[in-house]
Amino acid sequence: MKNNDPLHGKTLQHIVESLVAFYGFDTLGELIKIKCFTENPSVKSSLTFLRKTDWARKKVEELYVKTLPKFEQNER
Repeated sequence: MKNNDPLHGKTLQHIVESLVAFYGFDTLGELIKIKCFTENPSVKSSLTFLRKTDWARKKVEELYVKTLPKFEQNER
């Protein structure tokens, strides 16, 4: 049986790195207004914050799911 959850098997690190690679921290900070994307952003500091902050993690996961079709277009 295939799992239809697009986040299944994706680590938070994979999600953040994919979004940073696609949008860059500047755009990411505009799309999701959280300090870890706007002030001295790094994947490491973002992961630390997101692991502790459920509402922010949810926003990042939602953006990732919305962006999945664009990732797939880029891979072609």
